[in-house]
Amino acid sequence: MTFFIRLLDSDDKNAALINASNSVRSGVVCAQVFQPNPETFFEIPGTPFAYQASNEIRRIFKAMPSFEVNGRAVKQGLATADDFRFVRVWWETLPSSPLWFSYAKGSVFSPFYSDIRTVVNWGSGGAEINNNLNKSGGIRSNIWMLKETAQKFFLKPGLTWPLRGSRISVQAVPSGCIFSVAGKMAFADADELPAIYGVMNSKAYLHFLRTLSDAVRIQFEVGLIQRTPIPEFSLEQRKQLKTLTYKGWSLKRKMDCAVETSHGFLLPSSLCHRLGEYNPAVIEAELQKIQAEIDAIGFDLYGFSEADRHAVQGENGTEPGAGDETGDDDTEETEPEAPPVDALLSWAVGVACGRFDFRLATGEREAPPEPDPFDPLPAKSPGMLPDGTELFHAHVGILVDDQGHPHDLARLVEEVLTRVDVSTPDDIRRWLQRDFFAFHLQRYSKSRRKAPIYWPLSTTSGSYTLWVYYPSLNNQTLFTAVNDFLDGPNGKLTQVSRECAELRIKGSGRSRDEEKQYETLQAFEQELTDLRDTLLKIAPSYQPNHDDGVQITAAPLWLLFRHKPWQKVLKDTWTKLEKGDYDWAHLAMAYWPERVREKCKTDKSLAIAHGLEGLYVEPEAAPKKTRGRKKAGGEE
Repeated sequence: MTFFIRLLDSDDKNAALINASNSVRSGVVCAQVFQPNPETFFEIPGTPFAYQASNEIRRIFKAMPSFEVNGRAVKQGLATADDFRFVRVWWETLPSSPLWFSYAKGSVFSPFYSDIRTVVNWGSGGAEINNNLNKSGGIRSNIWMLKETAQKFFLKPGLTWPLRGSRISVQAVPSGCIFSVAGKMAFADADELPAIYGVMNSKAYLHFLRTLSDAVRIQFEVGLIQRTPIPEFSLEQRKQLKTLTYKGWSLKRKMDCAVETSHGFLLPSSLCHRLGEYNPAVIEAELQKIQAEIDAIGFDLYGFSEADRHAVQGENGTEPGAGDETGDDDTEETEPEAPPVDALLSWAVGVACGRFDFRLATGEREAPPEPDPFDPLPAKSPGMLPDGTELFHAHVGILVDDQGHPHDLARLVEEVLTRVDVSTPDDIRRWLQRDFFAFHLQRYSKSRRKAPIYWPLSTTSGSYTLWVYYPSLNNQTLFTAVNDFLDGPNGKLTQVSRECAELRIKGSGRSRDEEKQYETLQAFEQELTDLRDTLLKIAPSYQPNHDDGVQITAAPLWLLFRHKPWQKVLKDTWTKLEKGDYDWAHLAMAYWPERVREKCKTDKSLAIAHGLEGLYVEPEAAPKKTRGRKKAGGEE
């Protein structure tokens, strides 16, 4: 006779063990004591140490088909072997580029919905990845393993979940996506997929995962999902589950509509109520009701007994703790809620740059209809300015911190807030100078990538800043910065030099105040001159390409960023560019063309990246070794 004592739910395990042991001795029933026949362990796929599973649960495993039957499939996806080269966040690439495809890369705990914010270089069916070889001539990524398996499911709609956690949260993945080795996916026929979407988010389904893994914190691997039982659905049950899961998806996406970097972004949280009711607390309450209904349907579908329902409802760890549910090898973190004022000002900067559409806040433009959960992701979020629409403020991709200038960013932010009838916070200029970029860098960093799109290029003291809008960046931007903002009749350097000259002419006739002003202007003139000279030194060879991503593209400008952590990242990146570590980048070709072209002769992946496949020389195949036949007498 074998007894098993389960103490996972007990806070005081010592006292619980004593109590359970006494119950065994006295023959009293105890919920923490189990007495299964060990032979029944074989009734569950994989033979887990599932001593706590009831006879009814074991029966379900035997009575219902496992997940991967009836055309259903669970697959592990792509490992690029070089994410820095082949993966971006979606806002650092241009929609017109043919290289980038949405990339489901794992997520955090978020039932029903999680935005996909990364893209992968899958141009020409992953040609660059497929030809990225190691020193032995083998493909570095796992792409060769996927040709007959997962690649058949690339671009198809399906379901994904975090890599590990105490509770699974299944999310819809739209069509048109590639999925990663961490962002595993499940697939089914279109008619059945919404129902499976719902049941996989139920507590009943979670109980099967716990039973199979015999763990509270579970690693949601492909094999585990494949072995779970899936019930048959009636038409009515399919309809019910689809309605509930789509409602849950819609509510979760509504919460995401206030996140700037989301595909669903509309307005900052302080303005969302202008598009209809927006109350996160109410939304969370509705989600809880939906979850309860799905749980009830799940119990009915699987035929759980009342005892098993009660046991599942009381299981420890059904609600995630902070940082407990993770994807992408623990690098995906739940995005902290931005302070409302900072989020509002950040949005206003985006409006000034031509990124976001203020008319959603004034009612001049209606929000577009909500998509289907499995529709392809849009090239722009609905809160972004539609193509062909007049800009809030026409500019050349550069704004400036310069009071009185027509492109002064602080004034434009104030104008945006006035236009949407919001009171202007105190000292916006100071916020832009001291706080904004650090906030922006944090909000626009995701999945190991730092990708700020508003670049403050400043003088040494930070007394003068040109704000460059990354999506508008081209090979003339730095020349424009010099010609339109520093030199020229109305340039800042021209203006300061003129004022210096006027005071210089006065000589000893300068008053004490004028002398101080003269010293200040001289220092400022020198800073502006240094800024101009640095830009002119970089500009002739600077050929930015958005396919390189933000970090590579900004690296040559590292000296002009005053935010020390970001400056260090860029300086290190520039050093690696100089060494040849990133010769796949278009910027490397611009600075070191001979070196890159020489590498293209022996590296087909690099040749493809630069459109120089004609330079690549296929190595001669090594001769096959043949074993000679022995002649009589032992001679060969």
